[in-house]
Amino acid sequence: MDRLLTIQKWARLLDARFTIPGTSIRYGWDSIIGLVPWAGDLLTGLVGAWLVYLAYRVGLPRWLLLQMSANIVLDFAAGSIPVVGDLFDLAFKAHIRNAILVENYVKAQQGQK
Repeated sequence: MDRLLTIQKWARLLDARFTIPGTSIRYGWDSIIGLVPWAGDLLTGLVGAWLVYLAYRVGLPRWLLLQMSANIVLDFAAGSIPVVGDLFDLAFKAHIRNAILVENYVKAQQGQK
């Protein structure tokens, strides 16, 4: 359960920590750090990979880990494109998507017990 909370915390920090004033649009450190070409996307991609590793430690099946990894790779690849990638980061929120996958898996496992 600690790993799930860690994944959720980091996902919020990376994808939904702040709100654009006057809107309901949320963004996080992924969008901010991603403004630094390549290095920013690489750094947040590495954090995303670490979160996938934590999900592995939670016991997620391989197919879900692959789906999470695909989200991180897509976020890195699209985020690397100047301007368009920054807008993609605002919309896609790979880390939040992955946290939801882990949360749903954990809830399903608890429901089976």
